[in-house]
Amino acid sequence: MNADTLIEHLADIDSYRRYGKIHRVVGLLIESKGPSASVGDVCLIHIKSGKKVLAEVVGFKGENILLMPFTSVATIAPGCLVEATGKPLEVKVNEELIGQVCDSLGRPLSDMHFTKPFDRVTTNQSPPNPMTRPRISEPIELGVRSINGLLTVGRGQRIGIFAGSGVGKSTLMGMVARNTSADLNVIALIGERGREVREFLEKDLGPEGMKRSIIIVATSDQPALMRIKGAFTATSIAEYFRSKGKDVLLMMDSLTRVAMSQRELGLAVGEPPTTKGYPPSVFAMLPELLERTGTDAHGTITALYTVLVDGDDLDEPVSDTARGILDGHIVLDRALAQKGQYPAINLLKSVSRVMNEICTPEHLKAAQHFRALLAQYTESEDLIAIGAYKPGSSASIDEAIHFHPKLISYLRQSENIGVSLHESIKQLIADFGQEVEDNGV
Repeated sequence: MNADTLIEHLADIDSYRRYGKIHRVVGLLIESKGPSASVGDVCLIHIKSGKKVLAEVVGFKGENILLMPFTSVATIAPGCLVEATGKPLEVKVNEELIGQVCDSLGRPLSDMHFTKPFDRVTTNQSPPNPMTRPRISEPIELGVRSINGLLTVGRGQRIGIFAGSGVGKSTLMGMVARNTSADLNVIALIGERGREVREFLEKDLGPEGMKRSIIIVATSDQPALMRIKGAFTATSIAEYFRSKGKDVLLMMDSLTRVAMSQRELGLAVGEPPTTKGYPPSVFAMLPELLERTGTDAHGTITALYTVLVDGDDLDEPVSDTARGILDGHIVLDRALAQKGQYPAINLLKSVSRVMNEICTPEHLKAAQHFRALLAQYTESEDLIAIGAYKPGSSASIDEAIHFHPKLISYLRQSENIGVSLHESIKQLIADFGQEVEDNGV
């Protein structure tokens, strides 16, 4: 860099430090007189111990700024200085993060010594230009037979896993993380109980999944802003590796807790609750976050978002909004889990919106035949169970009864076993493809 360039850079540097003072604290919200800052900027609050607390500008009230801290407000007192940084939150990323567990700010939770320099990326980035997004053209390996064969996911697709509590979301995520063909996993655990973090890492993910994953953790005891930033940090890290030409699998558990954190923040700022207690900012934030994943000119981010279905109601506001934005949904059914079917995927309520674009005609016909058989058996299940159905009364019901053991066998899979995409499709066509041709479908 020559002297003229250095002089130009020096001329652009803002050499002033801008400060304000804490005016009051109400609940989670800090009101400060000054400094000059924009919404989304990070500020440093100087507390009496000499430490600095990170906070983000979330709004304004008159001429005062409203801040939300990344940690507890317990150490903040009236008169504390507030220093403006003039920029939004940035996280440090490089390939040495693979295999690490990090907090919502991208800081590793272990005392690891890094040898390579970091790149800095902002957590609030714009989605790729829709005109530069390549179309989804090939499937991705997820290791789960029922998803590979019947709900085939494309490389760069975004899909939701909808389920109530305790139906097997974490187990399914662990199966996918261990067996996927993606270059690496970025897994965000948002709002989880502290106990469940180690349980997921050691039991569901295991050493095999851990060595190719970056884990972002924001437990339920952390402030709402930290939980929201966990989701945005994980997305930014996935975007960083996508820009390097990699195929990334992003998994977030759960999108509902991100929305609930945004609701907490919005209500604290003074937004009116509009849809079942959710303020408008929740429904503005969801597409901003979800549209950042997918394909771009360099690589892909295939995204799986778990959505907690409150009371198994698929039409509650967050579920309904997410289903409208994502490219498909997988519904985990509590009734199937109680019958011992794992993964408890309700195939008839699930759909992959890009499956028709990435599968062969032979594969699609076999999958359609499978669905038709399962739908017919499900519709007639009560009659069959009580013995009211007389064999020979309906050819389609007789066929569904004949194939029912094979249907259930295909849908069931041990969590310790991964089934490849090729094997899933081969078995599907072998068991259900011939009948399609025979029936002229």
